[in-house]
Amino acid sequence: MKEYLNGLQHIGILVKDFDKTCVFYKQIGFEEAYSTKQPNGGKAAFYKLGDLMLELYESSDWKGISGTIDHFSIDCSDIDKAYAEVTAMGAEVVSNGIEALPYWEHGIRFFTIKSPNGEKVEFCMKL
Repeated sequence: MKEYLNGLQHIGILVKDFDKTCVFYKQIGFEEAYSTKQPNGGKAAFYKLGDLMLELYESSDWKGISGTIDHFSIDCSDIDKAYAEVTAMGAEVVSNGIEALPYWEHGIRFFTIKSPNGEKVEFCMKL
């Protein structure tokens, strides 16, 4: 599997006040790389600082807990092979299989698993 996994793609953070959060990250040096609406109508944006990419998005799941990191995402060059290997390992898939969103220029395909410790790990391929 290692041959088509490229490293960290982004860290997904649930936010309560989207606009205020975006201003904060801009103030500390991040630049907006992409902005969009989620399928549910909520705001979403990606902010980049060097090699670090954050996905900030509004969510009703925000619980008011400090550091509400929802997932980290691994950049993937072959989502189908990664999905086949992860499911063969018996990993708990918590997405609806491989999903798609119209993010970035040509969209993305992704899936999410849960580790034995409970954190969510997303595998994501930009199209």
